[in-house]
Amino acid sequence: MIQLHTLKLTFTGHAALRYFSFVLSLIEFAQRPTDEEEMNRAMTTQASIQRTATGRRALRAVLAAALVTCGGIALPMSAAASQALAQKYSCVACHQPATKVVGPSWKDIRAKYGQGQGTAAQLAASIRAGSSGKWGAMPMPPQTQVPEADAQVLGQWLVDGAK
Repeated sequence: MIQLHTLKLTFTGHAALRYFSFVLSLIEFAQRPTDEEEMNRAMTTQASIQRTATGRRALRAVLAAALVTCGGIALPMSAAASQALAQKYSCVACHQPATKVVGPSWKDIRAKYGQGQGTAAQLAASIRAGSSGKWGAMPMPPQTQVPEADAQVLGQWLVDGAK
């Protein structure tokens, strides 16, 4: 899941992706070369054409500032939010930060999948589809109640060390 912070608003999951798509479409519009014939039909004076060009430059500047404010488009969720997801989906019933309970600890998962040995997408797939034989005889049941975006965030959080 992506969490996007901008203008004191927080967008998560699909809302962040929709907002991101909207911002990209605005950028595309702002950078789109104008069709001179279309402008001539829509704008009758040189002053209005100049205002349109100035407006597009201003729109580009606002969008650039928004992207800088967002810290490079999208910010990953904080560790506290990811820990909250782990609690929300009851991951903590079988997994703990440093101790094996039923399943491996966050630390053991990091050791196996972190540092380029695995990807967040692989972990997200294992979360949603379940797995067996990776950590011993105890299988992990599929966690289909976890949305794909949240599974991706949890996977990235684990790859990053669950901090």
